Amino acid sequence: MKVKPLQIRNVAIGGKRPVFILGPCVIESEKFVWRMATKIAEICAAENVEFIFKASYDKANRTSVHSFRGVGVREGCDILSEIGRELKIPVTTDVHSPAEAEIAGEKIDMLQIPAFLCRQTDLLRAAAETGRAVNVKKGQFLAPWDVRNIAEKLIAFGNSQFCFTERGTTFGYNNLVADMRSLYWIREAGYRVVFDATHSVQRPGGAGDSTSGDGVLAPALARAAMAVGCDGIFMEVHENPSQALSDGPNQVPVNDLPKHLRMLKAIHAAVS
Repeated sequence: MKVKPLQIRNVAIGGKRPVFILGPCVIESEKFVWRMATKIAEICAAENVEFIFKASYDKANRTSVHSFRGVGVREGCDILSEIGRELKIPVTTDVHSPAEAEIAGEKIDMLQIPAFLCRQTDLLRAAAETGRAVNVKKGQFLAPWDVRNIAEKLIAFGNSQFCFTERGTTFGYNNLVADMRSLYWIREAGYRVVFDATHSVQRPGGAGDSTSGDGVLAPALARAAMAVGCDGIFMEVHENPSQALSDGPNQVPVNDLPKHLRMLKAIHAAVS
């Protein structure tokens, strides 16, 4: 089903070109996230790809109470907003409550609804009412066709500027499976869909007090998703994944990003 592209500043999700949502899992510090944003922007400019910069100001669902969470909503949104202005790129981050959605909605181009919160009606309403674009991560517990109910909520709240992101489905204990049929079904239902390559290779709680995963597989799944057909790829990248403060086992080294982008662009061109 043909769907009108979702325009976010100079980037279109669902247009003729694939879009990439890229960035580190969390804002580890202001200097770190600026360094990452600048590096990714340079790479994407060189490879001629459209991208939205992503980083979280708070990882509210960390496995352990002792895990690093982030810098907080106000400081984080200020940093991301400044990155967007200075580098002239759209930015996105996840929101966890109606109050956070209202704060982020003042400065962030696209609000992301975390997978665990994708059915929270009050959060969806608050995000929709900001007037910003909304990216809903499909819950690990949802069938692909269940996103229709989420879409109907957003539309009822006055916002049709949204997309969904497939990020894997719970498959037994401490494991996820990426069902590529999901991308087809979500698009056939008339919705824009992005594939999250890095969260799809997570092993939730797999390291006991933290999440483990198979980051080496993320580019492979991204290639498969692009071949099946999707509007873009979500991929978390880090300058040194082994030292990342959150989700290190699943992030892709930023120095490997150029070759992955070239391959994904070529696949998209071949199947379009």
